[in-house]
Amino acid sequence: MTTLSRFEIHQPASIAEASQMLVHYGDEAAIYAGGTELLLAMRHRALSYSHLIDLKVIPGLNTIEGRDGAIEIGAACTHRMIERSTQVREKQPVLAELESQVANIRVRATGTLGGNLCFAEPHSDPATMLLVLGATVRIESAAGAREILIEKLIAGAYSNHLAPGEILTRVVVPSAKPSHRSAYMKFQIHERPTLGLGLWLESSDGGRTFTAARVAVGCVCPFPSRALAAEELLTGSRVEVEKRLPEAAALIADDADLVDDHEGSAEYKRHLIGVFLRRTFLKAVSGDR
Repeated sequence: MTTLSRFEIHQPASIAEASQMLVHYGDEAAIYAGGTELLLAMRHRALSYSHLIDLKVIPGLNTIEGRDGAIEIGAACTHRMIERSTQVREKQPVLAELESQVANIRVRATGTLGGNLCFAEPHSDPATMLLVLGATVRIESAAGAREILIEKLIAGAYSNHLAPGEILTRVVVPSAKPSHRSAYMKFQIHERPTLGLGLWLESSDGGRTFTAARVAVGCVCPFPSRALAAEELLTGSRVEVEKRLPEAAALIADDADLVDDHEGSAEYKRHLIGVFLRRTFLKAVSGDR
């Protein structure tokens, strides 16, 4: 049985102190939030760190608050906390539904949203849906803070755009409005999902016409991404949009960097995108949770 190499856990009192620790220990340090992915990678010798900086002890990072038409989710909030949050269920129910499907109950009880996003595991659910919901992330360091769209965070498989000393502290998700319709669906037969597809639509006439759309796909490619060309085909009357779904699915597949792996061939994943775009569209339009 593979065992973990020795490491030291540090418990900073603030984000500024955690940032200073990251800079001080450099490549020998990593942020520790839930640890569901990090510790597994360390156990299998895929990653090695001598210092883990525990964010869970920093006050305020495990809170969920509704503010100014959005939900602010602390980076140390677990998937289970988000799934059960009254704020999330009321203001963005599709996110609560998604979180209820992440991995298994053990992972949901331990794994955190911030850790999930920063680790950037390709076969993961949250980032894909957060892309279409227009989420942003707050990033802090000893030098200051900045807020960026979530698509600016993930650089690639297991890679993010955080600079040395920077820490993701909050995820800000716009609240759903009556004119919004959204859904997330995935296909999974093994331990991790093969496909994740998120869709957001805006309609002011009860779903007869769509004036704006966002669609993103994940798990079939190194990192989740929106398909801007396909989004144009998802606006207009419902009748016309339904006719254009196959063409939109083809554009999504073309834009995504589909990969052949143990989950299936790129061509198989192209087929799945076509099937699940239609299913997700019908789910979003019907409002079926």
